[in-house]
Amino acid sequence: MTTPEITWNLTEICPCITDPRLNQLINQAVADADAFEKKYRGKIAQLQPCELLACIQEIEAFDTQFNEVSLYSSLCFSANMTLPETQTLNDRVNKLEAKIGKQLAFYSLELGKLLKNYPEIIQEPALANYKHMLERVQRRVEHQLSEAEEQLIIEKDQFGVNAWEDLQSKWLNTRLFEVTVCCEKKTLSYGSVNGLLSHPDRATRESANRSIYGLLGEDGEIFASALRNICNDWVMVSKRRKYHSPMESSLISNDTDQGVIDNLLATVEEGTAIYRRYLKLKAKLMGLPVLGNHDIIAPLPESPEQKFSFHQARDLIIEAYRSFSPQYATATKEMFEKCHIDASPRFGKRNGAFCASYYSGKSAYILQSFNGTLSDVFTLAHELGHATHDWYASRSQTWLNMHMPSIVAETASIFGELLLTDQFLQRAKSNAERKALLCLILDEAGMTTFQVTARVWFELALYTSIEKDEFLDYTTIARHWTTSRDRIYGDAVTWFPEMEAEWTMKPHYYMANYRFYNYPYVYAQMFVFSLYERYLQEGNAFAPKLETALSTGSSKSPREIGKTMGLDVASLDFWKGGVNVFSRFVHELEDLT
Repeated sequence: MTTPEITWNLTEICPCITDPRLNQLINQAVADADAFEKKYRGKIAQLQPCELLACIQEIEAFDTQFNEVSLYSSLCFSANMTLPETQTLNDRVNKLEAKIGKQLAFYSLELGKLLKNYPEIIQEPALANYKHMLERVQRRVEHQLSEAEEQLIIEKDQFGVNAWEDLQSKWLNTRLFEVTVCCEKKTLSYGSVNGLLSHPDRATRESANRSIYGLLGEDGEIFASALRNICNDWVMVSKRRKYHSPMESSLISNDTDQGVIDNLLATVEEGTAIYRRYLKLKAKLMGLPVLGNHDIIAPLPESPEQKFSFHQARDLIIEAYRSFSPQYATATKEMFEKCHIDASPRFGKRNGAFCASYYSGKSAYILQSFNGTLSDVFTLAHELGHATHDWYASRSQTWLNMHMPSIVAETASIFGELLLTDQFLQRAKSNAERKALLCLILDEAGMTTFQVTARVWFELALYTSIEKDEFLDYTTIARHWTTSRDRIYGDAVTWFPEMEAEWTMKPHYYMANYRFYNYPYVYAQMFVFSLYERYLQEGNAFAPKLETALSTGSSKSPREIGKTMGLDVASLDFWKGGVNVFSRFVHELEDLT
């Protein structure tokens, strides 16, 4: 008997990939784009408030409907990247997105011109729902190019950066890896091998790490060529757009500023001492003189071996979310009831995990390769936090106010992990279980806060190299990776030589026009740690505050959202509070040791 595949049901969007409705939606999108262009090209910069409102609502309606085509295409492709039909649809929709993007590039350009010449229009009562959206557009006005230049950038990305991203993703998800699992040699897909990185058997973890990163390193110059060209491309685009730094576009996208992020990164660097202290304590608990890189997220040897079925994970997460408030578990229950989760590992499936918003359905879809580990349960809880965020926001906001910056979008996901942690700690029947759980939360928080900060430094180093006219070959990129990594880990971890290739499998480095993907996760981790402390202090009275914040979507800035809960993200002390929470978990573990 084989376990049935846990796949998502996409029929709410479209009955099947060959359904005629797809062609109808695509043809309708083309017709609607033509109609919008005919109605508004050359006229937006002269619109009055009520006319601008109508224009915004029309583009919003168009985006909402076309998103169904894009979502269906990307979900089909992510679940089965090697099928000819998913490849064909994905290619067709990508080309259509690029075509329509070029065609409607005039909208944002003319809107920017209107805001530059008539900034007070943002305060008009008729536009109240879109006030902050317009403020965010205004931040980009000085970085806009001509329509022809904007169209050329879309064209160059279609077969340039996007092609590099596609190459990286397909390479990783179409390779088979030779790995030894508990003394048995196996040939597995990336998703399956990746699930072994936290295996209880140390030799299995070593084999999985060496297999993945050894194979990646063999093609290291291919990945170096991709990343080198992507970074150099971004330097030229940044200069043409008159950004002050390669990071500035990311700051605008995340609705934050350099001062806030500088305070965040400085606080994390100062906190590396407590992280190293934890890593050395974990080495002691594992009976090792020092942790190897394959031990960083490993379970403790004395930990009770825990395997979870997908249904057990479902029940645990629903109960954890319900403990916060009965309504808070609604979205989670719906995700399972509607079969909106693709959880089974398979060859050709995209690596990692994600949650994709389905705005028209007031829901979401989750992709994950669930292998039954405790870590997998926490990953599922994390992604269901995103679905919960979407559930609240989609019921309160229009489409354009659903485009949440990453530093906000991680709020419910990390909060969900902490709810699950508390549930497991309360159920723990021994100190061994408590230590295992504390290590898990410290491992996850340590990776998200400290290791991800190293990735930010790595990316900064790449652009510094370019400024110095250094050639980014594989060896140089790997050196930047290991230098940034060691800035966090110091002497607390030893590394396999193969781990110099670790950067090659991080998909965000290959995404078009989205540099500095990493610091938002650090921001979110520290933000939610402080948020959770507030919840523990206030109890049930805190639930409406969080639900209101999640319902806000992107209609307010992250700083404003923080203030609604009494948190000041501009304060250096605020970020120190996040490190203090990490330190408290370390102290709890020390008390049990």
